[in-house]
Amino acid sequence: MKAAYKKDKDFLDDVQNASESPDDFHLWWLGQSGFLIKWGNQFILLDPYLSDSLTAKYSQTEKPHVRVTEQVIDPINLSFVDLVTSSHNHTDHLDGETLTKISESAERKIKLVLPKANVEFANDRLQENPNIQLVGINEHDPITIGDFRINGIAAAHNEIERDENGNPKFMGLIISFGQWSIYHSGDTLWHSELISELLKFSIDVAIVPINGNKPERKVAGNLNGAEAAAVSKAVNAKIAIPHHFDMFEFNTANPEEFTTTCNRLDQRCKVLQNGQRWSFSEIN
Repeated sequence: MKAAYKKDKDFLDDVQNASESPDDFHLWWLGQSGFLIKWGNQFILLDPYLSDSLTAKYSQTEKPHVRVTEQVIDPINLSFVDLVTSSHNHTDHLDGETLTKISESAERKIKLVLPKANVEFANDRLQENPNIQLVGINEHDPITIGDFRINGIAAAHNEIERDENGNPKFMGLIISFGQWSIYHSGDTLWHSELISELLKFSIDVAIVPINGNKPERKVAGNLNGAEAAAVSKAVNAKIAIPHHFDMFEFNTANPEEFTTTCNRLDQRCKVLQNGQRWSFSEIN
């Protein structure tokens, strides 16, 4: 198993010691599609999967979820987090075990931002947890929580799926704060609306999946490394950061295709290790 770049106390110390200057922000990759963002003294946690719930669930099946990299942090220690996102209902993006632990230690009620189409499902999975407030989001209907403004766009995993009211079940989120906007893709393939929707924003950081779409895995797929680099370039992202690899043996990818394509396209990129910090000031 791969070691985390930083974990447990070392990780928490790094988060605490990261500058609170309003002129910079920091993000940490927590594994799979999970990221922690810190700006000033505010935090937002994106699609956290900080458990072994899927490893236990699929241990005796044809697609065992064998963990590749050790867990960065026990979510019970994220008591400073009160704003979390879930891009869709798959457990590695909406993990009841992770969210329940965060809610048990949080200093205040957690707000969980998720597609409006998924609110009822999430309420059932979280057993109507009174410490988690579900905040539904839809396309073209942004919400503001604290100093974070969140826009949603449809994602295709593998297709754009909508509920009976036309609301997308899979979404990417654009999180804007201060002078920056971050695109967190959730899980998605390239689709006809993706670039045009993202070009409505000035994307500073594109957080994009690279594990690809392979039917033999028997799970819905994502952009591959070359596609993730091309999307980032097409939307004029200042930097691209990959995700959705190095979590499960059966559904991962080598980031070399991503970095090679980024270099060819003259697209700045950064590949993080689990528990590693990146700060926007590193661009300058």
